Amino acid sequence: MKIVRARLLRLVLAASLGILVGACAGTTRAPKTVLVAGATGQTGQQVVRHLQLAGFHVRALVRDMDKAQSQLGEGVELVKGDVKDPASLDAAVAGVAAVISSIGARGKDGPDRPEMIDFEGVRNLVDAAKTARVQQFVLVSSRGVTQDDHPLNRMFGDVLRWKLKGEDYLRQSGLAYTVIRPGGLLNEPAGKSDIAFEQGDRRIGNTVLAIPREDVAIVCVQALLNPEARFRTFEIHRTGGPPVTGWKAKFAGLKPDAGQAAR
Repeated sequence: MKIVRARLLRLVLAASLGILVGACAGTTRAPKTVLVAGATGQTGQQVVRHLQLAGFHVRALVRDMDKAQSQLGEGVELVKGDVKDPASLDAAVAGVAAVISSIGARGKDGPDRPEMIDFEGVRNLVDAAKTARVQQFVLVSSRGVTQDDHPLNRMFGDVLRWKLKGEDYLRQSGLAYTVIRPGGLLNEPAGKSDIAFEQGDRRIGNTVLAIPREDVAIVCVQALLNPEARFRTFEIHRTGGPPVTGWKAKFAGLKPDAGQAAR
């Protein structure tokens, strides 16, 4: 009789453990997947790293698989494609929750000129994301895009004009979006000072408003974590003061873009 009771007790314990494990497994969700375009660039690599730190699964859209593997390391899903080739983007966006684009032209002329990357490349990504029903699209653009006479337009093939066209296409797409316009990009560590959030793309004259690339990457990731960032376009640069801790308040202080107030 004791043997029977002991066996019954073991069966009950085993069944209870199975139910507990099953319940835990049922509540454990796979991390959301975020596609990063421009992942092997200096800013893109920081985006990848901070997405991983935040617990996202990262899928990187790359043209050179070997280069990407050496730069991004293990733990990043690599998908070969080119923003200039719409057909190559379908597999890249399939099943992703969000897209972060930090792509940029590689010179004022040639196949990777601003028109082809900062406008048509962004347009192709947006179209693919819309078809795939991506939940949010974060675009890294640039301060100064609304200023036609900006020196960068004369020097680099109207780069800011093409960036603005890319922004406009995203804003009109119907996707939930965040457009981030950093100032001059620095290869310095993040989190050393406060970050100013502005809107209106104000002219700054000879003043240099800069920000570390890593801080830009952190803002991109925080835009995914804070719904207040959606349907906002804004400029960022580092400023005096302690590092940011209240990201929700930063985004909540921004006005929604024209026509987006009800969202």
